[in-house]
Amino acid sequence: MDERFNRWLLPPLLALLFLLIVYQYVSPACPGAACPRRPPGSAARRGGSPAEREEEEEAMGAAEEEVVAALPRVAAKFPFARGELCRRVRFDMRGRDVIVFLHIQKTGGTTFGRHLVRNIRLEQPCYCRAGQKKCACHRPGGDKDTWLFSRFSTGWSCGLHADWTELTSCVPAAMERRGWAGNRTLRNFYYITMLRDPVSRYLSEWKHVQRGATWKTSLHMCDGRSPTPDELPTCYEGDDWSGVSLQEFMDCSYNLANNRQVRMLADLSLVGCYNLTFMNESERNTILLQSAKNNLKNMAFFGLTEFQRKTQYLFERTFNLKFISPFTQFNVTRASNVDIGEDVRQRIEDLNFLDVQLYDYAKDLFLQRFQYSKQEEHQKNRLKRREERRLLREQRVHQWPREEAAEVVVTEDYNSQVARW
Repeated sequence: MDERFNRWLLPPLLALLFLLIVYQYVSPACPGAACPRRPPGSAARRGGSPAEREEEEEAMGAAEEEVVAALPRVAAKFPFARGELCRRVRFDMRGRDVIVFLHIQKTGGTTFGRHLVRNIRLEQPCYCRAGQKKCACHRPGGDKDTWLFSRFSTGWSCGLHADWTELTSCVPAAMERRGWAGNRTLRNFYYITMLRDPVSRYLSEWKHVQRGATWKTSLHMCDGRSPTPDELPTCYEGDDWSGVSLQEFMDCSYNLANNRQVRMLADLSLVGCYNLTFMNESERNTILLQSAKNNLKNMAFFGLTEFQRKTQYLFERTFNLKFISPFTQFNVTRASNVDIGEDVRQRIEDLNFLDVQLYDYAKDLFLQRFQYSKQEEHQKNRLKRREERRLLREQRVHQWPREEAAEVVVTEDYNSQVARW
């Protein structure tokens, strides 16, 4: 008897338990935090009331405000004006605008230079022949003039790895000498460059020289002439400095690898070019560093080797040009494979103390520009979405009276049927 009673009692109990579980999930009035949050846009998808949709839109706007507020902020070391952070160039490729790439040795300039001629999405891409380093970067519309002055487009037209002093005095004349049409006064030259961590750059140059590389054909033109052998002695005898040890490389006091980035970005005519007797060393260093900072800040664009994706983003934002493929960050380089002690690192920093200060300044300016551009982009997108929501609300205002009128008609029709019944 008990077994039969239990057999009849068990199914109803299980059914009741199942109903309780189902009710807990489908109940329209679940308490507080027990209710799962409705995903964004659910009210609109299910055709919620106008009030619900407006509340949801307001919640979406508040969420966007939180996203903007949550963007990482850079702890600024140097104060920069808004105009120094907002870099936008109305680059007219069909007109007379020219990008001039100042290529500093061992800063990733070769990779970036190839991006400029092979990786930009252009109306008329640069024409690159197989097996040749240089590409023809002509303006759209059949104009044979070039929009890019760089190693991979025009070659070393102003000398091997020409610096700021050489380029600013040479580029306009070099463009005319090559037979490109146009009055030089009508051209707009936009200078760009790449910088790198001074210790890494120095070690990379040492390894490059150790393998037999030289830049002895560089002109080093300043105030209309090249330096004399007394003004710019060489660190080695013979054709190259192959096999040089790091110690020997650091011991040469007139090694141009020392503070190379400051020297190549500064206006050398301010300090008597390569004549070290023109003024005392302390005054010379102060002027060189300040000149390099000013020229870098006033350039249309500069990137940092250590921040490839940010460099790509800022270039695209500055010139309104898009790259085809994303930049790649190579963290393993010849410089990174060099194992040095803390004393050697300190020695390299001392030899490049001007470059260390310049890079600290450049990195701060670069990251502030990136942050400013990101915030500006988020603000623009937020205003765009806000405007879209406003237009959507206006459309709904015109739709609601028609919906209410239709509801009244349906109600009246139903009431009349009830009266008839």
